[in-house]
Amino acid sequence: MGTWDTGPFDNDTAADFADVLDDAEPEEREALVRGVLARTVDANGWLAEGEKAVAAAALIAAQCPGGDPIDTPYGPEEPMPVFAADLRTLADDALARVMSEEAGPASNWVDPEKWKRWRGNVNRLRTVLAPPPPTIPLFEIE
Repeated sequence: MGTWDTGPFDNDTAADFADVLDDAEPEEREALVRGVLARTVDANGWLAEGEKAVAAAALIAAQCPGGDPIDTPYGPEEPMPVFAADLRTLADDALARVMSEEAGPASNWVDPEKWKRWRGNVNRLRTVLAPPPPTIPLFEIE
């Protein structure tokens, strides 16, 4: 069927990735997510795992303040581990690559309205994944 909607798990590749995560041992799930993101950031040419990277980033964003829960029948059914904090940056880097690359999911959209909705969803993930600014006091109060 391919892609049926604009959510992070609304395509065959991401739904299959959810199944892989469900079938994996709980302690292996973070490594699977990390691997997809790292390979997307490091890929040359076609982003073969771009759809998986968007889904992986959504899983991480769901654990961030302001993140939306994964509420789709196509996402993982098994609980995800608490992801390491450094995955936020890796996920954002992978999404930046997916959004800027002509050889990946961003180039798949034929319908301009669906492309805009998909792009808005990915940008929302990036906003949630962005680390909060450091809290550096401007001056000391005594």
